[in-house]
Amino acid sequence: MRALLFIVPLALTIYAFIDCLNTSEEDTKHLPKIAWVFIILLFWIVGPVVWLVAGKARRNAATGTGPSSWQRGRRQQWVAPDDNPDFLKSLKDDKEARKAEKAEDEEELKRRNGGSGPDDKTPPTS
Repeated sequence: MRALLFIVPLALTIYAFIDCLNTSEEDTKHLPKIAWVFIILLFWIVGPVVWLVAGKARRNAATGTGPSSWQRGRRQQWVAPDDNPDFLKSLKDDKEARKAEKAEDEEELKRRNGGSGPDDKTPPTS
């Protein structure tokens, strides 16, 4: 029974230490990874418990990582361009802008040529 008082915290410390070492820097929360290693090793019982509770971004079993509060409103997957309303709106705006540019260019060409272009049906006056 006395051995359990030593073995359980030791096993918890070893588990937390290895878990911390295997965790990427991006998945650690609140402190840098090296700080978590020191906390786990220096604070023998409290350090591993704090690491397990607050030190690592845990993954949900069904969906991978759960979105944080600022990511919940954002789209999490790649969307094909023909399904993306923003992309389709930009295409429509581009098409309208090109059409307006073409009309302006034709008007400018007519103005420069004095109204006699290949599409002008009026006979030239002499």
